[in-house]
Amino acid sequence: MTSATSALSVRNATKIFGAQVALDNVSIDVAAGEVRALVGQNGCGKSTLIKILAGFHEPEPGIEVLVGGESLALGDPIASEAAGLRFVHQDLGLVGNLDTVDNLALGQGYITNATKTISWRKERAKAREALAALGYEINVSMPVAGLQMSERTAVAIARAMSERGTPPKMLILDEPTANLPGPEAQRLYQLVRRVADSGVAVLFVSHHFDEVFEMAESVTVLRDGKLIETRAVAGLTEDELIELVVGRKLEEHDKGEAADREHGTQVLQLSGVGGRNVSGMDLTVHRGEVVGVAGITGSGREEVAALVFGGHERSGEITVDGKTLPQNRPDISIDRGVALVPAERHANASLLDQTLRENITLVDPGRHMSLGILRRNPEKADVRVWLDRLSVKPSGQTEYNMNQLSGGNQQKVILARWLRQEPTVLVLDEPTQGVDVGAKADIHTLVDEAAAQGAAVLVCSTDHEELVRVCDRVVIMRRGKAAEILRGDKITAENITAATIGRDTAEPAA
Repeated sequence: MTSATSALSVRNATKIFGAQVALDNVSIDVAAGEVRALVGQNGCGKSTLIKILAGFHEPEPGIEVLVGGESLALGDPIASEAAGLRFVHQDLGLVGNLDTVDNLALGQGYITNATKTISWRKERAKAREALAALGYEINVSMPVAGLQMSERTAVAIARAMSERGTPPKMLILDEPTANLPGPEAQRLYQLVRRVADSGVAVLFVSHHFDEVFEMAESVTVLRDGKLIETRAVAGLTEDELIELVVGRKLEEHDKGEAADREHGTQVLQLSGVGGRNVSGMDLTVHRGEVVGVAGITGSGREEVAALVFGGHERSGEITVDGKTLPQNRPDISIDRGVALVPAERHANASLLDQTLRENITLVDPGRHMSLGILRRNPEKADVRVWLDRLSVKPSGQTEYNMNQLSGGNQQKVILARWLRQEPTVLVLDEPTQGVDVGAKADIHTLVDEAAAQGAAVLVCSTDHEELVRVCDRVVIMRRGKAAEILRGDKITAENITAATIGRDTAEPAA
């Protein structure tokens, strides 16, 4: 493939931050109408490359970027837009209380009539047409916060695909299915194919290898800022792709660890618990046990973690070691040994502009206080132990800001915050969302270790393979209720998927 025939051609992309080489002489070509996956561990250079293309980062000298055969002026977001590069980021950039029409008009303006007022009729027709081209029929007058996640993603892609004076040549998607359950992810796959069929190239970043094999024709692998390989997906196996990404074969894990775990006394008990979507939920978790919670969006699964931690108003009773956890009192939950790693780590768990030290010691800042004075050196030494224990990279950098780390390493920092507290109950909500395959394996090992040390662990996840890997039991949520429980050899990804959409595969939940 030559650069003249490519929708995108990048030559010799390098970016250095201080002493860190984030991107090292990377070159790629993507053809018009091609769907290319960009994969690699967190911190491998994927985001840096995308930010160079978006004009957010200025690369080192020597790079050349062509879009549709035309040279791209680097370091200028307006130039990227004018060249035909379009971006949809993981947070989508939508305004939830505005409808689809208003969100599509952001940055573009509205169609006006002869009196210079907005022609709402034309705007609504234009919005419907843009979404219909992607295979969606949506109420364009409804606030986007009320849409399904796949529909919101479609709105963001429709906005990106608008011509804005220059027809789009390449659509770049950053973790497009990170927040989508399986059935909604399938709709996105169809949407991507429609975009590619129109002649627009698609480059998407993903940590989910199933969607690489589902959507992509080819895959580019980065590791430690270097280009490892670009190859066709056809004929590539998942094991081969994992080895390309991490540079080694991952240790095989099976259900043996869960099956061999010894469970102690009952620690966490939910009795008749209800919330916004959850109703009448009963559940117990024992010391050393890992219990999963699965369910489609709207089933109540996404609310369970916050209910246990005290973040939402609720009915019913939750106890830890026989002591009641009041609603809306996370502080008391923490005092009684409950730890929460939430799904939205940026919004609900990270102080992005603060140091790793401050993020880790957040829940007990007084541990290294003496006579009202913080003993900084002992605090740093304490934090460094946890950064090393969880293999946070770059290693030992207690004074790095949280926003300098990759997503997987940020997640490890949040885990370090809570594991340092030796929790009685560890609640994990989408614990490996948006992290790479290597970090995911590390986090699963940390779950094993927490259970082995006697914690009662509750894992709420839409990643069914993850639940198979770590859980002793899996509770299936349907329509706000705990509908089924899977145990032992019944815990398979296929059974979990079938149960979440309503096919009974195991015993009813007691």
